[in-house]
Amino acid sequence: MKGNWLLPESLADMLPAEARRIEELRRSLLDLFRTYGFELVAPPLVEYIESLLSGCGSDLSLRTSKLVDQLSGRTLGIRADMTPQVTRIDAHLLNRAGVTRLCYCGPVLHARPAGLLSSRELLQIGAEIFGHAGIEADLEIIRLALASTRLAGVQSVRLDLCHAGLVRALIDSDPAAAARADEIMALLRDKDLPGIHLLAAGDEALQWSTVQSLACLPLLYGDASVIDRARKLLPAIGGVVEALDALQELLSALDDVSVGVDLADVGTYGYHSGVTFSIYAEGWHDALVQGGRYDNVSRAFGRARPATGFSLDLRKLAAGLSAAQPSGAIRAPAVQDVQLREVVNALRLAGEIVVQVFPGEQVTHDEFVFDRELVVSSGQWIVKAVS
Repeated sequence: MKGNWLLPESLADMLPAEARRIEELRRSLLDLFRTYGFELVAPPLVEYIESLLSGCGSDLSLRTSKLVDQLSGRTLGIRADMTPQVTRIDAHLLNRAGVTRLCYCGPVLHARPAGLLSSRELLQIGAEIFGHAGIEADLEIIRLALASTRLAGVQSVRLDLCHAGLVRALIDSDPAAAARADEIMALLRDKDLPGIHLLAAGDEALQWSTVQSLACLPLLYGDASVIDRARKLLPAIGGVVEALDALQELLSALDDVSVGVDLADVGTYGYHSGVTFSIYAEGWHDALVQGGRYDNVSRAFGRARPATGFSLDLRKLAAGLSAAQPSGAIRAPAVQDVQLREVVNALRLAGEIVVQVFPGEQVTHDEFVFDRELVVSSGQWIVKAVS
C-alpha cells in the first residue's frame, strides 16, 4: 500500500525553519513595498478561466490547472500567475484615473514544473505600477526589484535587460513568422541557433532576412556595447529602433548596478510589450526575479492601461539563502501559578519566545535554543541564563 504521507510529484511541505524563513521574507518585502507607496491586494486562488487568462499568451494557459465549478458548471482555473489578476483589479475594480501601485503575495500552482529543479507550487510576491508609460515607472520597478534582493541578503546580483517590442517587430514584419510566433519565442528562450536556422526551410518557411535577424539575437548579449552591435546587425524598422533607444536610456540611468543586455531573454509572445528584465545571482540556477512592461493585458478587462512590474518566488528565494538559525528561547515549567502566568505573558508581549515544558516532555524543537529559563528565586519568578 502506498504511504498516505506521499505528495504529488514536484510538490513539497515546508518544515519549521524553511517556513519561518519564508514568512520573515514575506513580511519584510511587503513592508519594503509599502515604503515605496504600494498598496496590498489579495485576489482569489481560483477564478473563471476566461478572466484568469484574459490578455495572456498560450504559455500561461498551458501552465494553468483547470477544474469544473460545481455551482455554475463553468470552467475554473487555479492561478499560475497573479499578475493578470492584479491587472483586473486595477482596470475593473479600482478604476482609478492616475497612477496605481499594487503589491501582492500568495500561492500559485503550475500544471507542470517549469524546469527539472522547479516546484509546481510557488509563493509569488510582486509589485506592479499601472497608469504611467514613461521610463520612470520602469526604473522604479527595476530598482525596487534590486532592493528586494538586497533586503533578502542576496549577494552579487546581475540585471539583464531585454525588450519584447524588438522581437515583436521582427516577427510582425514577416507573415510566416507571425503564424509561428510561439515556436520562435521558445527557440529564442533556449538560444537554439540550429532550430532558428531551420525556420527558413519547409512549407511555412520564414523570409531569409527574418531568420538572419532572429539568429543574431542569441548572440547579442553582454554589456552596453550590445546596443551598438544590434543597431548594425538588425534592420532599422519601426519597433526595433524604438526598443534599442529605450534600452539605451535605461542603461544610462542604471549606472549603480551590474547590468547587461540579452536580446534573446524573451518571455511569451503576446504578454510583455516593452522593456523586460531578469535578475540573476550566484546560488540560483536560473533567473531569481523576472519583470517588465505589459501594456496590452488590461485591454481584455475593458480599460487599456500602461503597466510594468516584477515578481519572484519566495520558496525559490529562500532555498538559495543560508540556513535559518534557531532563535533563543526561554524555558518555563507548565505549572499552575498565577505569578508565573503573569511573568510569561509579559515576556511574550515583549516579543520573547517562552515555551512551557510539560511534565515528562522530551524537548525536540528545531527552531528554538533554550538559552534562558524561568526559575523561582526568593519567591519570585526570574529569567536566568542557562549555562
